Amino acid sequence: MVKGNTPTEYKPTLVLVAIISILLSILGTLAALSWAGWLTPPQADRQAMVHDMGSEVMPFSLGLTTHIFEMTESGGVQQVIADDPNDAAQIALIRQHLQYEVERFRSGDFSDPTSLHGSELPGIKELTMGLTQVSIEYAELPAGAEIVFTTRNYN
Repeated sequence: MVKGNTPTEYKPTLVLVAIISILLSILGTLAALSWAGWLTPPQADRQAMVHDMGSEVMPFSLGLTTHIFEMTESGGVQQVIADDPNDAAQIALIRQHLQYEVERFRSGDFSDPTSLHGSELPGIKELTMGLTQVSIEYAELPAGAEIVFTTRNYN
């Protein structure tokens, strides 16, 4: 056995949490701006294109839902809530879509976010490479659903 020549194991740190947080922050900011109606520049504008494409990726109404993205100590939370808690159709679409996304994310498929924001979306490459260190869970909320991203080893 030769000392000093062992390969360094990849050990996730807060960097992975930061990457997830950046991804969630970007998506959250765009959703909030869209919801507030601030993304209405000319069609050639990148933000308008992202907003328009959002309806192709998400089956629920962007105008009838609130998107919340929060950083946590161990990852992040993405919530989508129907603005009307009695809107059963929107709630069903939210839940269906987030369940679908969780399955895709768990397999390393982040094509929906990258179709909206581009393949160079900050953190996507690192998230994909460190996917085995991230738990991605779905949970229903009274008027929608959430995805919880948690790193297993983030010290």
